[in-house]
Amino acid sequence: MVLEKEVIIVGGGPIGIACALECKKRGWNYLVLEKGALTNSLFNYPKNMTFFSTSEKLEIDDIPFISKNPKPNRDEALEYYRRVATSNTLHLNLYEVVTSINKEDTLFKIETNRNHYITKKVILATGFYDIPKLLNVPGEQLPKVTHYYKEAHPYSMQSVIIVGASNSSVDAALEIWRKGGHVTMIIRGKDIGERVKYWVRPDILNRIEEGSIKAFYNSEIVEIKEHEVIISTPEGIKNIPNDYVLALTGYQPDLNFLKAIGVDLSHEENKIPKYNSETMETNIVGLYLAGVICGGMETHKWFIENSRMHAKQIVKHIEKSKER
Repeated sequence: MVLEKEVIIVGGGPIGIACALECKKRGWNYLVLEKGALTNSLFNYPKNMTFFSTSEKLEIDDIPFISKNPKPNRDEALEYYRRVATSNTLHLNLYEVVTSINKEDTLFKIETNRNHYITKKVILATGFYDIPKLLNVPGEQLPKVTHYYKEAHPYSMQSVIIVGASNSSVDAALEIWRKGGHVTMIIRGKDIGERVKYWVRPDILNRIEEGSIKAFYNSEIVEIKEHEVIISTPEGIKNIPNDYVLALTGYQPDLNFLKAIGVDLSHEENKIPKYNSETMETNIVGLYLAGVICGGMETHKWFIENSRMHAKQIVKHIEKSKER
């Protein structure tokens, strides 16, 4: 059986929810398809993560986000977006994976692991958290290597190497050290990242300076072995005893999925999808982008706070196309 919808929204994160709210206001027959849990990317964030933004900048559709902290944490964000979705009885299918999107004439045909759909408008709000940027070194496939960090307890009393110098790397290093882990950071650049939260940056720099956390700057992993890691440093090759490797080097959107649909990724260096910045419509008529996916490989360009307006831009354009 083929189900027909006016609008299909792929991705049930904050921006996908914002798009659903705009569709609901207009009484459209819409549906959100999310391959995981509601706000799946936020759910997979570290348990103790604190946002850089204040709560009002994470609000969607002027629905108040009340936090007991100056900066809200992961659990507060999950509660907020869950309440927004449930109190507005939004139409969401969770754990439904979109496998293909094809356009024939004026209709998009969408296949998932459960159903077949047809629709005239598709909004892609899929984010970029599902595909890690790999180190591409021997041993990266070992069980002790992970590209995601959830909590510090499993690494207590273990020798842990953390690759990267971004917010996620710094948060993990500090938490694991405070839970009794022996932390070494491998940093490709000459310093801790400039985008690291301003209230955290002095903490990690002090821990490195006092020697509580070791850091190798201008360094890279050459090979990961079962009980050690080989790194290249300005002083030469070093072998470091090791139990676990957290390669927190960032993530990227599913560019192959966009390419298969037909989205123009001709911006060679950063693979930024082609779209109209006023309407968010791509080179494919009726197919829109919303949220961080608009940045391609520039994953630090778009956040919840500066992309939540995409929902209104898109729906405004869909409304005008309906009037023609």
